[in-house]
Amino acid sequence: MNREQKAEIVEELSGKLSATEYFYILDASGLSVAETNGFRRKCFEGGIEYKVYKNTLIKKALEKADKPTDEISAALKGFSGIMFATEDNASTPAKVVKAFRAGTEKPLLKAAYIDSDVFIGDDNLAQLSSLKSKTELIGEVIGLLQSPAKNVISALKSGGNQLSGILQTLSDRAE
Repeated sequence: MNREQKAEIVEELSGKLSATEYFYILDASGLSVAETNGFRRKCFEGGIEYKVYKNTLIKKALEKADKPTDEISAALKGFSGIMFATEDNASTPAKVVKAFRAGTEKPLLKAAYIDSDVFIGDDNLAQLSSLKSKTELIGEVIGLLQSPAKNVISALKSGGNQLSGILQTLSDRAE
């Protein structure tokens, strides 16, 4: 690979890193060709792009994209592949890795960058796979905000018959 090709890869990768706020760096070394193809298939089904890059090219692309290189650079040793996720499926890569690892111990999570937070190490995989997407969180908040209003409305509807009965009883007593 010559300098021009490397510069093109760094330019392409830095563009992807700049465009997304969600990416995962994995170590998938030791997987067979069939396992690697199966992992790529699962990524494709989840709407995730997975690509393998050299560590030096990843470091240069991170610097060019103004991402936190100090924390992530420490994790860039050995085999490195990057999973790119969108805002709608920020936790999907972790779920894909966790589901794929049901049959094997690889791939390992080296680092994850999610909305300006950096997670280093495979021990964060369970936490990342349980994250909810932004749309799911907004839906929950809207549901929680609507809940008290719904309770008041249902109480007024059900209590309307009781209230009219009480008022009728009180008016009968007054007569």
